[in-house]
Amino acid sequence: MKALRNFIDKIKPTFSEGGKLSMFRSVFDGFETFLFVPNETAKPRGAHIHDAIDSKRIMIMVVIALMPALLFGMYNVGYQHYLAIGQAADAGFWSMFWYGFLAVLPKIIVTYIVGLGIEFTVAQWKGEEIHEGFLVTGIILPMIVPVDCPLWILAIATAFAVIFAKEIFGGTGMNIVNVALIARAFLFFAYPSKMSGDAVWIRTDSVCGLGAGNVIDGFSGATPLGQVATSTTSNAVITDAAGNAVSIWDAICGFIPGSIGETSVIAIALGAILLLCTGIASWKTMLSIFVGGGLTAYLFNIGGMESAAANLPWYYHLVLGGFCFGAVFMATDPVTSARTECGKYIYGFLIGVMAILIRVLNPGYPEGMMLAILLMNVCAPLIDYCVVQVNISKRLKRANKKG
Repeated sequence: MKALRNFIDKIKPTFSEGGKLSMFRSVFDGFETFLFVPNETAKPRGAHIHDAIDSKRIMIMVVIALMPALLFGMYNVGYQHYLAIGQAADAGFWSMFWYGFLAVLPKIIVTYIVGLGIEFTVAQWKGEEIHEGFLVTGIILPMIVPVDCPLWILAIATAFAVIFAKEIFGGTGMNIVNVALIARAFLFFAYPSKMSGDAVWIRTDSVCGLGAGNVIDGFSGATPLGQVATSTTSNAVITDAAGNAVSIWDAICGFIPGSIGETSVIAIALGAILLLCTGIASWKTMLSIFVGGGLTAYLFNIGGMESAAANLPWYYHLVLGGFCFGAVFMATDPVTSARTECGKYIYGFLIGVMAILIRVLNPGYPEGMMLAILLMNVCAPLIDYCVVQVNISKRLKRANKKG
């Protein structure tokens, strides 16, 4: 590391003001601060709290927390593929994992090339440092889309989200809604056939010679929530690609069709533990989401409605779809979520409530979590404002009583 530090210091004058490559100063600064914690700190020490960690290190920690869900998602892509073609019993772990790895890797590469390319261009144009927020967005985006989502569509969605949900507001820290969710919303409304239905969640073709085969009779690639939404009875039977019943344990482990990184509750929980232990994410937001979602689903269970979504056991709602992934990695985004301590409870609770309401009352969109978080992103400043105003009123009343 010392040799690398010496090399960076040696070439730094070339990229500094007046150097031959000064036009690429922002790019150089981005790579330098990615590799090493900056030596410079804010000057007015009385107005800032100084710490050994900066935003790039925080973003890298979030990326590490996402790894269990991503790696399991790669394996599950392969597992669902071999299950669909009737070869799950013959394929080994590494065959399934490598199939999923080769299917998912191009999506990660595309999102990073497009997203970082736009951010580097904007930084150079403005003469500012490169923002680090896309380190997380670039890996979340491939995890919240179906495995069969075309790369060109993913590239368009990434560009749209970075430009219109982030850069137009001033970059990292200024966006009012979650960038990755805006990309997913763009995909859902602009290309609905690539984001819903039975065909997009399980990849049945070969990848670099791996997999392939004849799809089994009666194959259905619908997600569990998709099956519930289209059920004609009040008690839906959830099955996998081979027609076997899906248990609650299958849903918790993640052996079900769904977005690449959203299926395994166990893998997501490992990431949640890391985020909570490092203090990056708020347990108040996470907990209140599950309380709000569980309570709303339970009320529908006892409400007497005839729809399958209303009668789905409340605990199934918490482990299916993107509920857990959204609660851990997206609703806790410090930029777009509520910042007051009391506001975090309200913000999270309303996300849980809205997610279940959308799932149950809108069969055309069985997921619900994406729209719930986006809606509450917009409402988060209002929640914080109300909380602050209530605290001000209480303090004024106490002051008047003492006076």
